[in-house]
Amino acid sequence: MYTQSARVRKRIEVSGIVQGVGFRPYIHRLAAHRRLTGSVANTAVGVAIEVQGAREAVEDFLQRLPVEAPPLSRILDMRASDLPPLVEHGFRILASHQGAEHRALILSDVAICDDCLEELFDPENRRSGHAFINCTDCGPRYSIVRNIPYDRARTSMAVFPLCSDCRAEYGDPDDRRFHAQAMACRACGPRLELWEGDGRRAAVADPLAGTVAKLRTGAVVAIKGLGGFHLAVDATNGTAVARLRERKLRAEKPFAIMVPDLDAVDALCEDAAEASTLLCGPERPIVLLRRRPAAPVADEVAPLQRDLGILLPYTPLQHLLFTKGGFRALVMTSGNLSEEPIAIGNEEALGRLEGIADAFLLHDREILTRCDDSVIRVMDGRPRLLRRARGYVPVPLLLPAEVPSILAVGGDLKNTVCLTRERFAFLSQHVGDLENAETYAFLEQTIAHLRHMLGVDPKIVAHDLHPNYLSTRWARCQQGKRRVGVQHHHAHVAACMAENSLQERVIGFALDGTGYGTDGRIWGGEVLLCDYGGFERLGHLAYVPMPGGAAAVREPWRMAVSYLVQHFGRDFLDLPLDFVKRLDPQRAKVLLRMIERGVNCPLTSSCGRLFDAVSALVGIRQETSYEAQAAIELEMSLETDMEEEAYPLDLVADEESWQIQTRPLFEALVADLRRGVPVGIISARFHRGLVESLARLAEHMRERTLVSRICLSGGSFQNLHLFEGLKGRLRASGFEVFAHAEVPTGDGGLSLGQALVAAHARD
Repeated sequence: MYTQSARVRKRIEVSGIVQGVGFRPYIHRLAAHRRLTGSVANTAVGVAIEVQGAREAVEDFLQRLPVEAPPLSRILDMRASDLPPLVEHGFRILASHQGAEHRALILSDVAICDDCLEELFDPENRRSGHAFINCTDCGPRYSIVRNIPYDRARTSMAVFPLCSDCRAEYGDPDDRRFHAQAMACRACGPRLELWEGDGRRAAVADPLAGTVAKLRTGAVVAIKGLGGFHLAVDATNGTAVARLRERKLRAEKPFAIMVPDLDAVDALCEDAAEASTLLCGPERPIVLLRRRPAAPVADEVAPLQRDLGILLPYTPLQHLLFTKGGFRALVMTSGNLSEEPIAIGNEEALGRLEGIADAFLLHDREILTRCDDSVIRVMDGRPRLLRRARGYVPVPLLLPAEVPSILAVGGDLKNTVCLTRERFAFLSQHVGDLENAETYAFLEQTIAHLRHMLGVDPKIVAHDLHPNYLSTRWARCQQGKRRVGVQHHHAHVAACMAENSLQERVIGFALDGTGYGTDGRIWGGEVLLCDYGGFERLGHLAYVPMPGGAAAVREPWRMAVSYLVQHFGRDFLDLPLDFVKRLDPQRAKVLLRMIERGVNCPLTSSCGRLFDAVSALVGIRQETSYEAQAAIELEMSLETDMEEEAYPLDLVADEESWQIQTRPLFEALVADLRRGVPVGIISARFHRGLVESLARLAEHMRERTLVSRICLSGGSFQNLHLFEGLKGRLRASGFEVFAHAEVPTGDGGLSLGQALVAAHARD
């Protein structure tokens, strides 16, 4: 009990992730247990609290508030001020205040919690089998909210009036569903329907049982989830998986699979135990794990891959599906035609996925914001996001210092956008490759939604320097805005700096496939001296022709020919190599003429194109069906722990920068091919050679600049062996090494770097 000291009244303003996480019910209980009077309400900034009572009780309330807050909340700022005491009784949750500012933070969608999961399968519970069960600790948030403050009336659940039982729970401060905005039950909540592929409602009493029956026969079923539709098929049925590939126009890119539990993960993958916390967390991303040799899934799921993309069920509907169906694994891939945005609406799915899906499991809760599954790979002992979407968006990143409000529109591949406000950077969900009208429209919708939700009208728009990027063209059409062009690889390094709260200059390794350089050439193997305000190009891979331009990205054999011509001239045609023997004479003749005359052969320093050339030369991949396929499969071929002898590369300095010359590498590689050295060993020697040359270049750069901090960024660092090998080698040489974890190292993180560079750009 508290002493009868003088009564005081405090106003407390809390900002952060404090809406949609049970924060107001928590405050109500915290105050009531201390016999405090007052109120709590959502605001456009966060949560506003007024408490009144004995001084000791109020002080105890203030001390415990941040310590015992709900697990999904994140308090970023808390300010208390004195108010004169009032005559009042009890503690109330008030209607939300929708002010002029929109500064509250919304939580991402969250996987079903253990309490709701227990109720889902409890035959005595009134929500048993309810496919939309949730509470303040779980369920949809970002995908269903229209506006802030976060209240039911501003979500797509507004059309589902609560029944009397749910209304009682909603109003009971001691109930887990007290003011749970997305709550409902079978009597008053969303409902499932099964539709046939031809657009007719299926005549089934139980839509879920009907879905199970179709999946068991090898059918492709479009299933409406949290952030959009999945295309599902039995992952153990190779014929069904192949049929899905053909219909979705996704020839070889791996599919993600969902399995029921950790035991199922362990049956498929070697490192399941190490990833259990990640797999079972509230975000529930797709996690890339090493496949067991005898894993009981069809080879068609992930052809030529050693890894599987695994995720566990995160919605009650998915848990029910596995329980009713007894499936070992289901392909759960984005509900779209390849490279289009994921479908979210019922009518949209029935139209866009016609001809792909044999059936549709629909429900009538509207998805307002599309959001794909996130993808993570554990590297150097830490989870690192490769695709940042559901479960992580729109949680902001805290910047090293306050910046102006800036909209950065990213690149054209793996596009995301970024909006800054004060010390926060809000990185959007994965938008995708801007190569069709649907994805471009999604880009515009994403920008509009972020601006609306955050209440920000940015005065600066940052974009890539490439004049033909669709994102750049969009930015240049924004009248009345200051537009700042940012070099691609500078943005990569700046993103790494921002994520790691670095402000002083660093040496940046930016390795990827394509980026527009300040000399008009195609960069991609870059060593930069960077701060946010600018960069100096210290070194790069030596330029080679890229015959056919973009065609060389789709056909790696072109880059193999380019490197061979560069180092052996036309005499390479006399080399006794399988690659040379397989060349089409007419196509090779045309390509040689293009290279020699410089026709449609832009020069590139791309690390990605070097990987392509090696992959093609050793016989792994001559043509690709998805981005970075040749490089990924070269990595997958690596058979050793990189203890093989490294291929040599020369470091040559000129007046402007250092260059990494690849002639010694290709001479050694060709010699190994002639001796019949296995491809796995060649891959190991190539990876190690690249690591050693980059590390030696870093040491030269440290001597010149006296900078010993290095940032690693760019899509090539999704390669486990390159990333861990280089990071370890640099650390051994005394460097302080920084990399990405919360932000994708590829182009999905580009917009963050663009925003930070634009914030420091001079007018």
